[in-house]
Amino acid sequence: MKVIVIGGGWSGCTAAITAKKAGADVVLYEKTDMLLGLGNVGGIMRNNGRYTATEEIIALGAGDFIHLTDTFSKHKNINFPGHKNAWLSDTNKIEPAVARYIKAMGIEVNMITRVVDVEKEGNIIKGIYLADKTYVKADVFIETTGSSGPMNNCIKYGNGCAMCVLRCPSFGGRVSISSKAGIEDLQGERDDGVYGAFSGSCKIAKGSLAENIVKDLDKNGVVIIKVPEEDVNLDKLKQKVCQQYALKEFAENVILIDTGDVKLMSPFYPLEKLRKIKGFENAKYVDPYSGGIGNSIRYLSIAPRTDSMKVLNLDNLFCAGEKAGLFIGHTEAMITGALAGHNAVKDYLGLPLLVLPRTLAVGDIIASANETMNSKEGRKVRFTFAGATYFKRMQELGLYTLDIDEIKGKVENLNLTNIFNEKFI
Repeated sequence: MKVIVIGGGWSGCTAAITAKKAGADVVLYEKTDMLLGLGNVGGIMRNNGRYTATEEIIALGAGDFIHLTDTFSKHKNINFPGHKNAWLSDTNKIEPAVARYIKAMGIEVNMITRVVDVEKEGNIIKGIYLADKTYVKADVFIETTGSSGPMNNCIKYGNGCAMCVLRCPSFGGRVSISSKAGIEDLQGERDDGVYGAFSGSCKIAKGSLAENIVKDLDKNGVVIIKVPEEDVNLDKLKQKVCQQYALKEFAENVILIDTGDVKLMSPFYPLEKLRKIKGFENAKYVDPYSGGIGNSIRYLSIAPRTDSMKVLNLDNLFCAGEKAGLFIGHTEAMITGALAGHNAVKDYLGLPLLVLPRTLAVGDIIASANETMNSKEGRKVRFTFAGATYFKRMQELGLYTLDIDEIKGKVENLNLTNIFNEKFI
Protein backbone atom coordinates (compact mmCIF):
# COMPACT_ATOMS: atom_id res chain seq x y z
CA MET A 1 0.00 0.00 0.00
CA LYS A 2 1.02 3.60 -0.50
CA VAL A 3 0.70 6.41 2.05
CA ILE A 4 1.17 10.07 1.14
CA VAL A 5 2.13 12.46 3.94
CA ILE A 6 1.50 16.14 3.21
CA GLY A 7 3.69 18.42 5.31
CA GLY A 8 7.19 17.74 6.60
CA GLY A 9 7.07 19.15 10.13
CA TRP A 10 7.67 17.06 13.24
CA SER A 11 4.24 15.43 12.97
CA GLY A 12 4.58 14.68 9.25
CA CYS A 13 8.05 13.18 9.62
CA THR A 14 6.91 11.05 12.57
CA ALA A 15 3.81 9.91 10.68
CA ALA A 16 6.01 8.91 7.76
CA ILE A 17 8.20 6.80 10.07
CA THR A 18 5.38 4.90 11.79
CA ALA A 19 3.60 4.25 8.48
CA LYS A 20 6.88 2.94 7.06
CA LYS A 21 7.48 0.75 10.12
CA ALA A 22 3.97 -0.65 9.66
CA GLY A 23 4.95 -1.77 6.15
CA ALA A 24 3.65 0.91 3.78
CA ASP A 25 5.43 2.63 0.92
CA VAL A 26 5.58 6.23 2.12
CA VAL A 27 5.96 9.44 0.13
CA LEU A 28 6.30 12.79 1.91
CA TYR A 29 5.70 16.21 0.35
CA GLU A 30 7.08 19.43 1.87
CA LYS A 31 6.48 22.83 0.26
CA THR A 32 9.71 24.49 1.50
CA ASP A 33 13.39 23.53 1.21
CA MET A 34 13.62 22.37 4.85
CA LEU A 35 11.84 19.78 6.93
CA LEU A 36 10.46 20.45 10.43
CA GLY A 37 8.71 23.75 9.63
CA LEU A 38 8.19 25.70 12.85
CA GLY A 39 10.30 23.04 14.55
CA ASN A 40 13.31 24.89 13.16
CA VAL A 41 12.68 27.65 15.69
CA GLY A 42 11.57 25.49 18.63
CA GLY A 43 14.06 23.37 20.52
CA ILE A 44 12.57 23.16 24.03
CA MET A 45 12.04 19.52 25.04
CA ARG A 46 11.09 17.61 28.20
CA ASN A 47 9.98 20.71 30.15
CA ASN A 48 7.33 20.05 32.79
CA GLY A 49 4.83 17.39 31.61
CA ARG A 50 6.70 16.88 28.36
CA TYR A 51 9.15 14.78 30.35
CA THR A 52 6.37 12.27 31.09
CA ALA A 53 5.03 12.38 27.54
CA THR A 54 8.51 11.95 26.07
CA GLU A 55 9.11 8.75 28.02
CA GLU A 56 5.65 7.46 27.12
CA ILE A 57 6.43 8.03 23.43
CA ILE A 58 9.72 6.14 23.78
CA ALA A 59 7.99 3.23 25.55
CA LEU A 60 5.34 3.13 22.80
CA GLY A 61 8.08 2.72 20.18
CA ALA A 62 7.96 6.15 18.55
CA GLY A 63 11.02 7.67 20.18
CA ASP A 64 13.15 7.92 17.01
CA PHE A 65 13.16 11.71 16.95
CA ILE A 66 13.25 12.01 20.72
CA HIS A 67 16.61 10.26 20.63
CA LEU A 68 17.77 12.62 17.86
CA THR A 69 16.78 15.76 19.76
CA ASP A 70 18.42 14.34 22.89
CA THR A 71 21.61 13.83 20.89
CA PHE A 72 21.61 17.49 19.83
CA SER A 73 20.70 18.90 23.26
CA LYS A 74 22.96 21.81 24.24
CA HIS A 75 21.64 21.99 27.81
CA LYS A 76 19.81 19.51 30.02
CA ASN A 77 17.54 19.91 33.05
CA ILE A 78 17.29 23.69 32.68
CA ASN A 79 14.80 25.71 34.74
CA PHE A 80 13.22 29.03 33.75
CA PRO A 81 10.03 30.82 34.93
CA GLY A 82 7.20 28.30 35.20
CA HIS A 83 9.28 25.48 33.71
CA LYS A 84 11.51 22.69 35.01
CA ASN A 85 13.60 19.86 33.52
CA ALA A 86 13.90 21.49 30.08
CA TRP A 87 16.31 20.06 27.52
CA LEU A 88 17.37 22.58 24.88
CA SER A 89 18.03 21.09 21.44
CA ASP A 90 20.20 22.82 18.84
CA THR A 91 17.76 23.77 16.08
CA ASN A 92 20.64 24.62 13.74
CA LYS A 93 21.69 20.96 13.60
CA ILE A 94 18.57 18.84 13.97
CA GLU A 95 16.89 19.35 10.57
CA PRO A 96 19.61 17.78 8.38
CA ALA A 97 19.80 14.85 10.81
CA VAL A 98 16.05 14.26 10.50
CA ALA A 99 16.27 14.41 6.71
CA ARG A 100 19.05 11.81 6.67
CA TYR A 101 17.16 9.58 9.10
CA ILE A 102 13.90 9.36 7.18
CA LYS A 103 15.63 8.95 3.81
CA ALA A 104 17.72 6.11 5.25
CA MET A 105 14.45 4.35 6.11
CA GLY A 106 13.49 4.34 2.44
CA ILE A 107 10.89 7.09 2.69
CA GLU A 108 10.60 9.15 -0.49
CA VAL A 109 10.95 12.85 0.35
CA ASN A 110 9.88 15.54 -2.10
CA MET A 111 11.02 19.07 -1.20
CA ILE A 112 9.79 22.37 -2.65
CA THR A 113 6.67 20.46 -3.71
CA ARG A 114 3.36 22.03 -2.78
CA VAL A 115 0.13 20.01 -2.74
CA VAL A 116 -2.71 22.25 -3.92
CA ASP A 117 -5.79 20.07 -4.51
CA VAL A 118 -7.33 16.60 -4.32
CA GLU A 119 -9.41 14.29 -6.48
CA LYS A 120 -12.23 12.69 -4.53
CA GLU A 121 -14.90 10.07 -5.21
CA GLY A 122 -17.58 10.05 -2.54
CA ASN A 123 -15.74 10.05 0.79
CA ILE A 124 -12.52 8.65 -0.65
CA ILE A 125 -9.56 10.76 -1.77
CA LYS A 126 -8.12 9.15 -4.90
CA GLY A 127 -5.11 11.40 -5.41
CA ILE A 128 -3.50 14.80 -5.03
CA TYR A 129 -2.52 17.57 -7.42
CA LEU A 130 0.81 19.33 -7.06
CA ALA A 131 1.41 22.99 -7.90
CA ASP A 132 2.98 21.96 -11.23
CA LYS A 133 -0.29 20.08 -12.05
CA THR A 134 1.24 16.65 -11.50
CA TYR A 135 -1.33 14.13 -10.25
CA VAL A 136 -0.31 11.45 -7.73
CA LYS A 137 -2.41 8.53 -6.43
CA ALA A 138 -2.22 6.79 -3.06
CA ASP A 139 -4.29 4.55 -0.80
CA VAL A 140 -4.25 6.66 2.35
CA PHE A 141 -3.33 10.30 2.98
CA ILE A 142 -2.05 12.04 6.11
CA GLU A 143 -2.33 15.80 6.34
CA THR A 144 0.16 17.57 8.60
CA THR A 145 0.19 20.97 6.91
CA GLY A 146 0.13 22.86 10.19
CA SER A 147 -2.02 25.90 10.74
CA SER A 148 0.24 28.85 9.86
CA GLY A 149 -0.09 30.81 6.66
CA PRO A 150 -0.81 31.60 3.96
CA MET A 151 0.28 35.25 4.02
CA ASN A 152 -3.22 36.69 3.94
CA ASN A 153 -3.98 35.12 7.34
CA CYS A 154 -1.00 36.91 8.92
CA ILE A 155 -2.17 40.12 7.27
CA LYS A 156 -5.80 39.71 8.33
CA TYR A 157 -5.29 38.43 11.88
CA GLY A 158 -1.78 39.67 12.71
CA ASN A 159 0.62 42.46 11.86
CA GLY A 160 1.30 41.38 8.29
CA CYS A 161 3.86 38.93 6.91
CA ALA A 162 6.96 39.07 9.11
CA MET A 163 8.77 36.52 6.86
CA CYS A 164 8.92 33.60 9.30
CA VAL A 165 10.71 30.30 8.74
CA LEU A 166 7.82 29.04 6.57
CA ARG A 167 8.63 31.73 3.95
CA CYS A 168 5.28 31.83 2.16
CA PRO A 169 6.48 34.55 -0.27
CA SER A 170 9.15 32.14 -1.53
CA PHE A 171 7.38 28.78 -1.47
CA GLY A 172 3.68 29.61 -1.58
CA GLY A 173 1.03 29.47 1.10
CA ARG A 174 -0.16 26.43 2.98
CA VAL A 175 -3.18 24.74 1.41
CA SER A 176 -5.76 22.93 3.56
CA ILE A 177 -6.21 19.47 2.06
CA SER A 178 -9.16 18.68 4.35
CA SER A 179 -10.88 21.82 3.10
CA LYS A 180 -10.14 20.90 -0.52
CA ALA A 181 -11.82 17.56 0.23
CA GLY A 182 -14.96 19.36 1.36
CA ILE A 183 -14.45 19.34 5.14
CA GLU A 184 -15.05 22.59 7.02
CA ASP A 185 -11.96 23.43 9.07
CA LEU A 186 -12.11 24.77 12.63
CA GLN A 187 -10.23 27.83 13.93
CA GLY A 188 -8.69 28.64 17.28
CA GLU A 189 -9.51 31.96 18.91
CA ARG A 190 -7.95 34.52 21.25
CA ASP A 191 -9.62 35.96 24.35
CA ASP A 192 -10.93 38.90 22.32
CA GLY A 193 -12.61 36.58 19.83
CA VAL A 194 -10.13 37.20 17.03
CA TYR A 195 -9.13 34.02 15.16
CA GLY A 196 -5.64 32.56 15.43
CA ALA A 197 -2.71 33.39 17.71
CA PHE A 198 0.83 34.69 17.28
CA SER A 199 3.74 32.27 17.39
CA GLY A 200 5.24 32.47 20.85
CA SER A 201 8.88 33.33 20.25
CA CYS A 202 11.48 34.95 17.98
CA LYS A 203 15.10 34.08 17.18
CA ILE A 204 18.01 36.50 17.57
CA ALA A 205 21.43 36.00 16.01
CA LYS A 206 23.70 35.02 18.90
CA GLY A 207 26.60 37.00 17.42
CA SER A 208 24.60 40.22 17.59
CA LEU A 209 24.39 40.14 21.39
CA ALA A 210 26.97 41.33 23.93
CA GLU A 211 29.74 38.90 24.77
CA ASN A 212 28.71 38.56 28.43
CA ILE A 213 25.17 37.54 27.44
CA VAL A 214 26.50 34.96 24.99
CA LYS A 215 28.83 33.52 27.64
CA ASP A 216 25.97 33.19 30.14
CA LEU A 217 23.79 31.51 27.51
CA ASP A 218 26.51 29.06 26.52
CA LYS A 219 27.12 28.20 30.16
CA ASN A 220 23.60 28.17 31.63
CA GLY A 221 21.23 27.86 28.66
CA VAL A 222 18.97 30.65 29.97
CA VAL A 223 19.43 34.38 30.55
CA ILE A 224 16.79 36.61 32.18
CA ILE A 225 17.08 40.40 31.87
CA LYS A 226 14.68 43.00 33.27
CA VAL A 227 12.59 44.95 30.74
CA PRO A 228 12.55 48.74 31.27
CA GLU A 229 9.38 49.52 33.22
CA GLU A 230 8.00 51.80 30.51
CA ASP A 231 8.23 49.00 27.93
CA VAL A 232 6.42 46.25 29.86
CA ASN A 233 3.44 45.07 27.76
CA LEU A 234 1.17 42.64 29.59
CA ASP A 235 -1.45 42.70 26.80
CA LYS A 236 0.96 40.95 24.45
CA LEU A 237 0.74 37.78 26.56
CA LYS A 238 -2.90 37.26 25.48
CA GLN A 239 -1.92 37.08 21.81
CA LYS A 240 0.49 34.17 22.13
CA VAL A 241 0.00 30.62 20.93
CA CYS A 242 1.97 29.45 23.95
CA GLN A 243 -0.28 29.96 26.97
CA GLN A 244 2.31 28.17 29.10
CA TYR A 245 4.49 31.26 28.64
CA ALA A 246 1.67 33.76 29.28
CA LEU A 247 3.10 34.48 32.73
CA LYS A 248 3.81 37.95 34.10
CA GLU A 249 7.53 37.13 34.18
CA PHE A 250 7.56 36.84 30.38
CA ALA A 251 6.32 40.44 30.04
CA GLU A 252 8.49 41.94 32.76
CA ASN A 253 11.68 40.24 31.57
CA VAL A 254 13.49 39.42 28.36
CA ILE A 255 13.87 35.65 28.69
CA LEU A 256 16.48 34.14 26.38
CA ILE A 257 16.93 30.41 25.68
CA ASP A 258 19.97 28.88 23.96
CA THR A 259 18.71 26.64 21.13
CA GLY A 260 21.58 27.30 18.70
CA ASP A 261 20.50 30.82 17.92
CA VAL A 262 18.94 32.75 20.78
CA LYS A 263 15.25 32.10 21.42
CA LEU A 264 13.51 35.25 22.68
CA MET A 265 10.35 34.20 24.51
CA SER A 266 8.04 36.84 23.06
CA PRO A 267 5.85 36.77 19.93
CA PHE A 268 7.44 40.04 18.85
CA TYR A 269 9.53 42.78 20.46
CA PRO A 270 10.06 46.17 18.77
CA LEU A 271 13.70 46.35 17.74
CA GLU A 272 14.06 49.97 18.82
CA LYS A 273 12.97 49.07 22.35
CA LEU A 274 15.04 45.86 22.42
CA ARG A 275 18.19 47.78 21.52
CA LYS A 276 17.65 50.10 24.51
CA ILE A 277 18.50 47.20 26.81
CA LYS A 278 22.16 46.84 27.75
CA GLY A 279 23.81 44.11 25.69
CA PHE A 280 21.18 44.27 22.93
CA GLU A 281 22.46 47.41 21.19
CA ASN A 282 23.26 45.43 18.02
CA ALA A 283 20.49 42.82 18.27
CA LYS A 284 19.35 41.32 14.95
CA TYR A 285 16.36 39.07 14.31
CA VAL A 286 16.83 35.90 12.27
CA ASP A 287 13.27 34.58 12.63
CA PRO A 288 11.00 36.12 11.73
CA TYR A 289 13.03 38.71 9.88
CA SER A 290 10.55 41.38 10.96
CA GLY A 291 10.56 40.14 14.53
CA GLY A 292 10.11 43.63 15.88
CA ILE A 293 6.70 43.91 14.24
CA GLY A 294 5.05 40.52 14.27
CA ASN A 295 5.16 36.76 13.97
CA SER A 296 3.22 34.05 12.14
CA ILE A 297 -0.48 33.57 12.88
CA ARG A 298 -1.45 29.99 13.70
CA TYR A 299 -4.53 27.84 14.45
CA LEU A 300 -6.60 28.81 11.41
CA SER A 301 -6.94 25.37 9.81
CA ILE A 302 -7.84 22.49 12.12
CA ALA A 303 -9.56 19.38 10.78
CA PRO A 304 -12.39 17.74 12.74
CA ARG A 305 -11.19 14.24 13.68
CA THR A 306 -11.61 11.17 15.82
CA ASP A 307 -9.21 10.22 18.61
CA SER A 308 -7.58 7.79 16.14
CA MET A 309 -6.54 10.90 14.12
CA LYS A 310 -8.92 10.06 11.27
CA VAL A 311 -10.60 13.08 9.68
CA LEU A 312 -14.37 12.99 10.05
CA ASN A 313 -16.48 12.21 6.96
CA LEU A 314 -13.52 11.04 4.88
CA ASP A 315 -12.59 7.37 4.57
CA ASN A 316 -8.85 7.68 3.95
CA LEU A 317 -7.54 10.96 5.37
CA PHE A 318 -5.74 11.22 8.70
CA CYS A 319 -4.27 14.34 10.32
CA ALA A 320 -1.66 15.25 12.93
CA GLY A 321 0.14 18.16 14.59
CA GLU A 322 -1.57 21.55 14.65
CA LYS A 323 -3.80 20.35 11.82
CA ALA A 324 -5.36 18.02 14.41
CA GLY A 325 -6.02 20.46 17.23
CA LEU A 326 -4.81 23.38 19.32
CA PHE A 327 -1.51 21.65 20.10
CA ILE A 328 1.79 23.34 20.93
CA GLY A 329 5.23 21.80 20.59
CA HIS A 330 7.45 19.10 19.13
CA THR A 331 6.43 16.39 21.60
CA GLU A 332 2.76 16.98 20.92
CA ALA A 333 3.39 16.88 17.17
CA MET A 334 5.36 13.64 17.42
CA ILE A 335 2.69 11.65 19.25
CA THR A 336 -0.16 12.78 16.99
CA GLY A 337 2.00 12.01 13.95
CA ALA A 338 2.99 8.60 15.27
CA LEU A 339 -0.66 7.67 15.82
CA ALA A 340 -1.76 8.96 12.39
CA GLY A 341 0.93 7.02 10.52
CA HIS A 342 0.26 3.81 12.44
CA ASN A 343 -3.51 4.00 11.98
CA ALA A 344 -3.28 4.92 8.30
CA VAL A 345 -1.91 1.42 7.61
CA LYS A 346 -4.28 -0.34 10.00
CA ASP A 347 -7.24 1.39 8.42
CA TYR A 348 -6.28 0.29 4.91
CA LEU A 349 -5.99 -3.30 6.12
CA GLY A 350 -9.34 -3.19 7.90
CA LEU A 351 -7.76 -3.58 11.34
CA PRO A 352 -9.21 -1.87 14.43
CA LEU A 353 -7.70 1.59 14.85
CA LEU A 354 -5.56 2.36 17.88
CA VAL A 355 -6.90 4.93 20.32
CA LEU A 356 -4.35 5.68 23.02
CA PRO A 357 -5.82 5.16 26.52
CA ARG A 358 -6.52 8.21 28.64
CA THR A 359 -4.52 6.61 31.45
CA LEU A 360 -1.51 7.82 29.44
CA ALA A 361 -0.84 11.56 29.16
CA VAL A 362 -0.38 11.18 25.39
CA GLY A 363 -3.80 9.58 25.07
CA ASP A 364 -5.54 12.01 27.37
CA ILE A 365 -4.23 15.12 25.60
CA ILE A 366 -5.44 13.87 22.20
CA ALA A 367 -8.92 13.18 23.58
CA SER A 368 -9.09 16.38 25.66
CA ALA A 369 -8.07 18.60 22.76
CA ASN A 370 -10.74 16.98 20.62
CA GLU A 371 -13.49 17.51 23.20
CA THR A 372 -12.82 21.21 23.72
CA MET A 373 -12.96 22.10 20.01
CA ASN A 374 -16.75 21.75 20.12
CA SER A 375 -17.25 24.96 22.12
CA LYS A 376 -16.30 28.58 21.50
CA GLU A 377 -14.56 28.82 24.87
CA GLY A 378 -12.76 25.55 24.18
CA ARG A 379 -11.29 27.00 20.99
CA LYS A 380 -9.41 29.52 23.15
CA VAL A 381 -7.55 26.78 25.06
CA ARG A 382 -4.13 25.53 23.92
CA PHE A 383 -2.90 22.02 24.63
CA THR A 384 0.64 21.30 25.68
CA PHE A 385 2.28 19.05 28.23
CA ALA A 386 4.59 21.99 29.03
CA GLY A 387 2.25 24.12 31.12
CA ALA A 388 -0.97 26.12 31.37
CA THR A 389 -4.32 24.30 31.55
CA TYR A 390 -3.26 20.87 30.36
CA PHE A 391 -0.20 20.46 32.59
CA LYS A 392 -2.42 21.33 35.56
CA ARG A 393 -4.83 18.62 34.39
CA MET A 394 -1.96 16.12 34.15
CA GLN A 395 -1.03 16.80 37.74
CA GLU A 396 -4.62 16.62 39.00
CA LEU A 397 -5.18 13.25 37.26
CA GLY A 398 -1.88 11.81 38.48
CA LEU A 399 -0.54 11.51 34.92
CA TYR A 400 2.61 13.54 35.63
CA THR A 401 5.67 11.65 36.78
CA LEU A 402 9.44 11.75 36.29
CA ASP A 403 9.79 8.05 37.15
CA ILE A 404 10.80 6.37 33.88
CA ASP A 405 10.33 2.84 35.26
CA GLU A 406 6.79 3.75 36.33
CA ILE A 407 6.04 5.04 32.81
CA LYS A 408 7.46 1.92 31.17
CA GLY A 409 5.45 -0.27 33.52
CA LYS A 410 2.22 1.59 32.79
CA VAL A 411 2.72 1.20 29.01
CA GLU A 412 3.62 -2.46 29.45
CA ASN A 413 0.50 -3.14 31.55
CA LEU A 414 -1.57 -1.69 28.70
CA ASN A 415 0.13 -4.13 26.27
CA LEU A 416 1.35 -1.15 24.24
CA THR A 417 5.12 -1.46 24.58
CA ASN A 418 6.69 -0.76 21.17
CA ILE A 419 3.26 -0.74 19.51
CA PHE A 420 4.51 1.80 16.95
CA ASN A 421 7.23 -0.63 15.84
CA GLU A 422 4.72 -3.28 14.74
CA LYS A 423 4.72 -4.30 11.08
CA PHE A 424 1.45 -5.27 9.40
CA ILE A 425 2.42 -5.64 5.75
